[in-house]
Amino acid sequence: MTIKYNLMTAVLFSGVFLGLNTAAADDGEKSDLRANFRRVALEMSSTEVKNADLYVDNPNSQLSADSKTMIKGVFDFVLEYEQPNWQWNNSLFMEYGRTELKPVDEEHTTNEDADKILLTSDYNCKLWKLDFDDADAGPFASVAYQTEFTRNNDAPRMKVVRGKSGLKLFNGDVIKELYAAAVGEYDFTYSNAEVTKSAYEIGIRAEKPISDQVKFQLEGYFRDYLSYSEYVATDLEYELSVTGRMDVKVYQKFSLAPYVSYFQGKARGASREGSNFLIGLSFAYADLFDL
Repeated sequence: MTIKYNLMTAVLFSGVFLGLNTAAADDGEKSDLRANFRRVALEMSSTEVKNADLYVDNPNSQLSADSKTMIKGVFDFVLEYEQPNWQWNNSLFMEYGRTELKPVDEEHTTNEDADKILLTSDYNCKLWKLDFDDADAGPFASVAYQTEFTRNNDAPRMKVVRGKSGLKLFNGDVIKELYAAAVGEYDFTYSNAEVTKSAYEIGIRAEKPISDQVKFQLEGYFRDYLSYSEYVATDLEYELSVTGRMDVKVYQKFSLAPYVSYFQGKARGASREGSNFLIGLSFAYADLFDL
């Protein structure tokens, strides 16, 4: 087990050293600093049903449904610092969503639909310029801290430090990121069970313009855990996340985006996997400008 963790650590730092060596040869080159608001969005829906108790046995379910309100906010920002042979991104991703159910003659209940804070520093080395998609490619390394705004029911607040290193294709016309990486995690969510994990991960982020006003966006990842320093029943064996959006510009930098989102994972202590499938519509702002 110790050999496996030492190997994981060596892999995580190898990408950094490769990038630093390449960057040293280009200290005199002009840099490029950009603020990238990838997505600042509000997603909301509301269903208001009156006199539902009078229509419990009515075949029209629209009259007997429970009233509910769903609201979710997303903030996805990246500070990009680029030179000819490398790129350093520092990002902040936050999302939080709640749904309030209002059944007739019953207590109102509120559930969290999403809760995530992710801080990431990502170093990418441009070793190759590809004809395919006019993309850069090379080794990369990143370190991230993931937590939550609030606790989920009786569970403690998530606290995870995650490092990755591997190969990435990036800055393409369509493929913005496509990577495969070794992953090391230090999970201190539970104070009495601090767990070190190893995994591998593949991921993608792509954008395909359909017209001047319409753009399709895809992002997702698959992470498969290989080892754990100790057993915690709620730890995931794997997780899969995929989101697709059709971004329709309505005014300058503002857009409406119908989207589909799917998440699946299996806990070590569960007999079957769990999943979450969501279809929705968001109102979003996005912009990229030089600093």
